[in-house]
Amino acid sequence: MKVEFAPLHIPLARRLQTAAVLQWVLSFLLLAQVCIGIIVVLIVHNYWFLYVPYLTWLCLDWRTPEQGGRRSNWVRSWTVWRYFKDYFPIHLIKTWDLDPSHNYIFGFHPHGVLVAGAFGNFCTNHSDFEELFPGFTAYLHVLPFWFRCPLFREYLMTSGSVSVSKKSVSYVLSKEGGGNISVIVLGGAEESLDAHPGKFTLFIRQRKGFVKVALTHGASLVPVFSFGENELFKQVNNPEGSWLRTVQEKLQKIMGFALPLFHARGIFQYNFGLMPYRKPIHTVVGRPIPVHRTPHPSPGQIEELHQTYMEELRKLFEAHKRKYGIPEHETLIFK
Repeated sequence: MKVEFAPLHIPLARRLQTAAVLQWVLSFLLLAQVCIGIIVVLIVHNYWFLYVPYLTWLCLDWRTPEQGGRRSNWVRSWTVWRYFKDYFPIHLIKTWDLDPSHNYIFGFHPHGVLVAGAFGNFCTNHSDFEELFPGFTAYLHVLPFWFRCPLFREYLMTSGSVSVSKKSVSYVLSKEGGGNISVIVLGGAEESLDAHPGKFTLFIRQRKGFVKVALTHGASLVPVFSFGENELFKQVNNPEGSWLRTVQEKLQKIMGFALPLFHARGIFQYNFGLMPYRKPIHTVVGRPIPVHRTPHPSPGQIEELHQTYMEELRKLFEAHKRKYGIPEHETLIFK
């Protein structure tokens, strides 16, 4: 295999973009483990004056990720996130005006490997979100597992990320006067195992909890499709029924998150590594589906709204796919 190296004279901006994305990738692959390791070392060496106050604080602060989190505009405004956004680059496209007196659920698709589009658009102050959706605050809901990691949870919450638990989503959508957006990556960890370039498989048919919560709170549903999300990495071939996929699915059920075996480019060469490819991401926010508040929705009401959501999601994909280089014959596959 011929290795293709990066040119020697790389503009400073591109170097900074690469460094920003590397920092982001490593933060999700290693930082949680490092933070846990730090706590273990402190306990083993009996630095009680450090770990006892923190663990006490952790107990008192345990429910914060389910109560709106603790975002930091200072962290969200770090220059590193601007370079992160420009690396791909990431774009946010609005197709419909939203009423800031209402609350909304953004159903984000597809999951991809590391959900770069969702993070870049909703967890930093360097996207066009505030300009396109003035008067709104977005909360990206992620697996509760990450908030059980000491120290790492503090870093994660500064971005505006909160737990994806029912209590957490209900807390965000309960705000009087509106202006809150729950961003939920509906396909979840399971969908990441199908995040192959050129594939558009969404795990949505059995995901109906978000519909029930939307009905309970009267929050409008908005389909969001992030074109280019699945193009950032390649995965080791893992078709359903293969031994690798079977192992991945069992681990996902046990741990709550998936372990896709992904690769892309390196820092100094383009053939292999953990750096995502420089592929543009266009996150398109679709038309809102009005939802009448129903405190105790019936299974029939949930099913009807779920079908409407899937139809609107498919319409959104079909209306915009040609703009972003997707062939006419390609369509969404709902599982």
